[in-house]
Amino acid sequence: MSAEASDMSSYLLMGLPGLAYLSGVAEVGWTALGLAIGTYLNWLIVAKRLRRYTAKVGAITIPSFFSRRYQDQRNVLSCIAAVVILIFFIPYTASGFKAIGTLFNSLFGVDYHTTMIIGAAVVIGYTVLGGFLAVSTTDLIQSIIMTFALIFIVLFGIQQAGGWDLVASNASSLPGFLNMTQGYDPATGQASSYGGLSIVSTLAWGLGYFGMPHILLRFMAIEDDAKLKTSRRIATVWVVISMFIAILIGIVGLGVTQTGKIPFLGSSAEAETIIIRLSDLLSQHGVLFAIIAGVVLAGILASTMSTADSQLLAAASSMSHDLIQDFFGLKLSPKAAMHAARGTVIGIAIVAIFLAWDPNSTVFNIVSFAWAGFGASFGPLVLFSLFLEADQQVRGHLRHDRRRRHGLHLEVPHRPPGRRLGHLRAAPRLPGGLHRHRGGLPGHRAPRQGDRGGVRSRGQVSPSPSVCKNPRPSTEGRGFFVGVRGSLEELLHVLVLA
Repeated sequence: MSAEASDMSSYLLMGLPGLAYLSGVAEVGWTALGLAIGTYLNWLIVAKRLRRYTAKVGAITIPSFFSRRYQDQRNVLSCIAAVVILIFFIPYTASGFKAIGTLFNSLFGVDYHTTMIIGAAVVIGYTVLGGFLAVSTTDLIQSIIMTFALIFIVLFGIQQAGGWDLVASNASSLPGFLNMTQGYDPATGQASSYGGLSIVSTLAWGLGYFGMPHILLRFMAIEDDAKLKTSRRIATVWVVISMFIAILIGIVGLGVTQTGKIPFLGSSAEAETIIIRLSDLLSQHGVLFAIIAGVVLAGILASTMSTADSQLLAAASSMSHDLIQDFFGLKLSPKAAMHAARGTVIGIAIVAIFLAWDPNSTVFNIVSFAWAGFGASFGPLVLFSLFLEADQQVRGHLRHDRRRRHGLHLEVPHRPPGRRLGHLRAAPRLPGGLHRHRGGLPGHRAPRQGDRGGVRSRGQVSPSPSVCKNPRPSTEGRGFFVGVRGSLEELLHVLVLA
């Protein structure tokens, strides 16, 4: 629950309902499906191996795991990974601060910028003072509050809209609103097309899970990996139910709007406040309901804070441990390392506040950018690290950084001689992730029985991850395909055993 609360940020209670409210179920439905599949697969094929591997090599952060996994003595890979974390956690954290400012501005009319700064100060305070234990504990409590907020507000919304039949009738009257292959355009009032490429690209949200540092850190911190099966089931069920209810809130909110109890929210930024509007309506029905509305609003804050604190903590550990100590070689005392981590938290928060300064920005778009960056940067590298053998250096990944960056700009950069591919009109999650896999680890082969390198079957880690008992000369051309075949065999093996 703590890991999923750190994942489900303000886009759960604001981004998904707002998108469903404005455009129907197509985009938000495929997004939720991709996230649900990604959650399950991340727990299934990454959690146990990452937990055991990091414990064996003594890594406490994702960048340090990469360096130790590939025997990077100069910690260059650790430095690059830490910089990527710092870059993409800033907009991710900004989305949380933006949600805090929007909440209080919409509800009480308080100045957006003032409340955003106060909210950021609260998150910074308990993060730097409490550390990982405080963040994990508060995330668990916040996940419970988020669950209550989702369930109660959707039941109240259905009652205010006149019942479920009226809600369904209102939604079905809009062209393409309930169609998974179309979508609704509020500007024209007509159905819009949602083709195969858009569906695949939206499903690619699930690929981002393999590269989310704040989620991977929770896997590394698991006390007993024997409990992973139960944890996987709880996490998947919670994610599926919470996203389903979040989408339902958007549909129900539209029904309440059509009854005239809530004004129509015509822009993306306004639509993301639908749960706040419903909470405000709830508070007008007496003292008891006002208290419940306060709990619902606390759930919105919980979804924001549970993610922002995890991101700030992961960024702080990358700065103090991976950059300052490992890469630059500065030996810090525990007290000095703590001060460096706290300074990182404050610095990231300040930059995030400036990025979230525009009150008309949308939570969903900000999260989408950061999600694409982490998914394309770390996702394939994590999978290769756990399922391929480390008898080669990570030259392949560094060589194809240019492809990854182009993927984030919606391009297909690889162009065979005499053939033009042009541009691929897809969300950045898809080309970035696929070309990162395509350009992965030339010269690698899958672990074989008897090898001392790599990861053995059923998630067991060998005593020496970097040494191969019978090393073979690799071929640049066919090594990647051999490695991919081995990876697929390992993945199928894990899926069958699960």
